[in-house]
Order: sequence, then C-alpha cells, then structure tokens
Amino acid sequence: MGQIRAVLCGYYGKGNGGDEALLASLLQMLPPNVKPLVLSGNPRETKERYQVESYDRMSAWQVFKAIRSAKVFIWGGGSLMQDVTSFASPIYYAGLMGLARQFGLRTIAWAQGIGPIERPIIRAIAKQVFAKCELVSVRDRASANLLLNWQIPCCLAPDPVWALESLPVKGLWDLPAPRVAVTLRQHPQLSPERIANLTKALIDFQKATQSFILLVPFQKSKDLAIAKSLESKLPGVSKILTLDDPRELFGLFRGVEMAIGMRYHSLIMAAAQECRCFALSYDPKVSNLMQELSIPGWKLSEIPEDPKIITQTWLDCYANGDSLSSAQIQSLVDRALIHRELLTQALAAD
Repeated sequence: MGQIRAVLCGYYGKGNGGDEALLASLLQMLPPNVKPLVLSGNPRETKERYQVESYDRMSAWQVFKAIRSAKVFIWGGGSLMQDVTSFASPIYYAGLMGLARQFGLRTIAWAQGIGPIERPIIRAIAKQVFAKCELVSVRDRASANLLLNWQIPCCLAPDPVWALESLPVKGLWDLPAPRVAVTLRQHPQLSPERIANLTKALIDFQKATQSFILLVPFQKSKDLAIAKSLESKLPGVSKILTLDDPRELFGLFRGVEMAIGMRYHSLIMAAAQECRCFALSYDPKVSNLMQELSIPGWKLSEIPEDPKIITQTWLDCYANGDSLSSAQIQSLVDRALIHRELLTQALAAD
C-alpha cells in the first residue's frame, strides 16, 4: 500500500490544550501509511512535538503548497464550525475545505462538534460544506441531530480524546496529596463578582479538605490570569501547572482526586482517569457532556451568589461524588476508537 499524504486542519498550534489533544488523538489514530501534513499556528513547535511535517496555517502560499501535494484533507476535530467566538473562523475552515475540493482531494470531517451557529449565512455554509464531505464523524448527539436535520449522513462516537495515550508528569507525585485540579477560563459570564465568589469558595474548600490545588491553564491567553489570581490567594497550597504536551495534560489527572473544570477536554481527561468531576459550563458542549456523563455542576449564570453554598456543594462532590467506573470508561474508549476505524476504512480506498 502506497503512502498517502493527508492535510490535517484544525485549531492547532494555537496554545489550546483541548485542540492539541484532538491533534494528538488524530495522529495516534491515522493508519501507518498516511503521512500527515499539519496546518498549524506554530509550525515549528508542532513539528518538534509530534515529529510531523507542518505548515503555517495563516500563510496562503504554505497552505496552497500543502494542499497541492496531498490526496486527502482531514478537518480534524472540535468546534470548528461555530460562530459564537468568531465570525471569521468558520469562513476560514469552510474556505480551506472548498480549496481542497477544488484540487480534487478527498475530504473528511472528523470528530466534529458543530455549533453553536447563530448566523443564517454561516449555517448555510456549514450545511453545504458538510454535505460535500465524503465522510463525517461527530462527537456528540446535538451535532448528529443537526446533520440529521440537514439529511447529511454521519457517524456518532465519543470524543477521540477518550482514547488518547497519556504521558506521566514529571514531579507530580512529589506534590502534596490529595490533589484537586481547577481549570477556569475567561468568559463574559464569569464576572469579577463570580470569580471572587469562586475564589472564596475554593479557599474554604481547600481548608476543609486539606487538598493541594493544581491550577491548570489549558490555554495561557485565556486561563493563566485567573490561575495566577487564584494562586496568589492560596499561597503554599497551590501550584500552576502549565503543560504544553496534551498527553501530559491527560496524564496529570491520573494523580488527581477531583477536578473542577470549565474546559470541555479537562472534564473528559479527568473523567477518563476516574476523577470525580464538577463542571462550570460556559458552552452547550460542556452542558451536553454533563448530561451524558451525569457530571454535577452549574452553568455560569447559575453559580450561587453565596460562596458557602459553592463550598458545600464542592465538599459534597469531593466526599460523596461518583467517578465513572472502569467499565464505563472502557466503553467510552472503545467507542471513541470508532473514529480510528472510520479513518482506516476511508483511507483504505486509496
């Protein structure tokens, strides 16, 4: 079987741990005869971390060069087609997919989480682009239902990060135990008042549990400022852990008792390592995950105004909360590997 050159396109090389985890999962699941060409916001870093050929995603010439040399275009994972954080983002991804089709590449939309899409024009573009893909897989029921309404066939399987191989984190086991991981990000609904209440609640929670708080920024540009603020209020009993390799991010949760998280993939990684989880939802994808896995939590708009209620709720979760069973986790991992089987089938045709 000859080598197949495939362009991988996603929100890669932009310092977002969740999207890096999707890239690492995709690279792990590619058949051995596929040579990945990764479009990245930081091609040098992507090349060094994953030992792959990488091109600057914002350089028209480099994108053109990668697509022209490939046979397959893989739209790789996550919330690419949504217009809540950016109007330009779905236009960019749809444009690349269109360019790939113009050059005769086979196009695959892989492990997609579609939406929210608020603008009719973006909805129309998304519908057209997905309809022209030769294969579509999605990671959640809401995305599957949307495609069903559009009469576009797709395969539904859990997020591929469930099946990501993890790496150990150097020095983690030297930190005091028990450990609780906290992953917060900037968001308009996470007002200064809510941050203050969460901070007060976390201080009291830490005192009650005598736990060591690991503050884990998944994207420095949106998470690090909040992590630094929390660390300053928890001197000596907390540490900011900035991990660039998503496989280490995943491995981190192996040494954690409980995770309090806003980030979608922080909750998946924690749940996959048998942590108790508590979610703070800023997006429908997080709310959907909470529902699917029965994870307790609040939408940001529902966070109680009384820090004592927050603390008590977290203490209840810490003392009495259920983690997923090993059988549940294995089932999710096995089903996430459907994304790998689909790639193998789709690329075997070449």
